[in-house]
Amino acid sequence: QVQLVESGGGVVQPGGSLRLSCAASGFTFRNYAMMWYRQASEKEREWVATISSVAAYTNYADSVEGRFTISRDNVQNTVDLQMNSLKLEDSAVYYCNVHLPTASGPKHYWGQGTHVTVSS
Repeated sequence: QVQLVESGGGVVQPGGSLRLSCAASGFTFRNYAMMWYRQASEKEREWVATISSVAAYTNYADSVEGRFTISRDNVQNTVDLQMNSLKLEDSAVYYCNVHLPTASGPKHYWGQGTHVTVSS
């Protein structure tokens, strides 16, 4: 079955950096775009970044453009999110995501999330 397992979260001061990683299994990783989302307390889940299947294309939310970098390793089946110049408002649970075709239509798959807290 499809599994997405995030890691790398933690507590960091404003201006600091963290690197999140997501290990994927149960599908042909190299064939699909991967996404990172985040959900802050009492807020809607929001999209953060996308990377295409062969990493030729990346896209970022305006709020993280220039500070976050998404990357992938199609041998290790991992997708990372390098987060620099972190701000208080980056605090959230970060989720790895993939959209896969199923017999009943496209389906979103999510990991369990990893907590990022930016605090002075």
